[in-house]
Amino acid sequence: MTLVWCNRLWALAFALALVSSGMARAEEKIYVVTTLPDLADITARIGGELVTVESLAKGIEDPHGVPIKPSFLPKLNRAQVVVVMGLEYEHSWIPALLSEARNSKIMKGNIGYIDASLKVTPKEVPMDLSRAKGELHPAGNPHFNLDPEGGRLIAQTIAEGLTLNFPQHRATFEANLKAFLAQLDAKIREWKIMAKPLQGVRFVSYHQDFTYFADRFGMEYVGTIELKPGIEPTAAHLVELVQSMKTEGVKVVIREPHFSEKVPSQIAAQVGGQVVKLPIMVGGAPEVKTYFDLIEYNIRELLKAAQAAGVAGKV
Repeated sequence: MTLVWCNRLWALAFALALVSSGMARAEEKIYVVTTLPDLADITARIGGELVTVESLAKGIEDPHGVPIKPSFLPKLNRAQVVVVMGLEYEHSWIPALLSEARNSKIMKGNIGYIDASLKVTPKEVPMDLSRAKGELHPAGNPHFNLDPEGGRLIAQTIAEGLTLNFPQHRATFEANLKAFLAQLDAKIREWKIMAKPLQGVRFVSYHQDFTYFADRFGMEYVGTIELKPGIEPTAAHLVELVQSMKTEGVKVVIREPHFSEKVPSQIAAQVGGQVVKLPIMVGGAPEVKTYFDLIEYNIRELLKAAQAAGVAGKV
């Protein structure tokens, strides 16, 4: 083999290596880390084939206090984008994690940090924006994901954030957002019909997390088992709550997966009501694998509880 042919072969091999390397880079997916599983599901729908998405929290965990795992920091170090629910939902764990991560791009205020609450008008904003007394909702109620219209705002914010970070994929993100919103609009029409018997149904929950859901579907929030968000009840508070429920004919008690059923069951027994265990995130029940599943499951289970308690209206 002549020197000329050797040089040509080396040049060809080098060119093929460059092409192969470029293709590999082109095929690499955008790695997104979200704090909560609802955000992961919606991000995956907006990003489509372009993204790989992982949620730090699981659906059965308390989103206000997710146990820190050794795997979290490596994921954040590798993330190209991080998506948080915002309104200080994850204040007890995500700021400390981000401060430890070696990834300046995803720090709060930087381009890779997407706050899903940016388009949301928060409800129940306290006069004193402080956690000094244990308040878990210092910036207002952060459970807007339980309202499907909140899901719309989350999706729009994520699409804008992904586009800001990866403008070359704008067309894909916009098309996927359009498809998601079309599906959401169709489901909202179905859910409004499905949830009609819940209009006017009064309920209590362990934590103050169903405000947005109740407002969307016409239910009435009477109170919570907690004294305030994140503050366990006193005996006096529970006595007052039960009396209020008896006076107002409240028969439905919502229990979130991360709370014990003992107190909700005791309260339901005293008022002749029903306890219904409802997830507040994707993955919070075995059947709830997507954001759409979450909303529909909660409507369906509330209907069952209201009907069993004799307080559901007629369509």
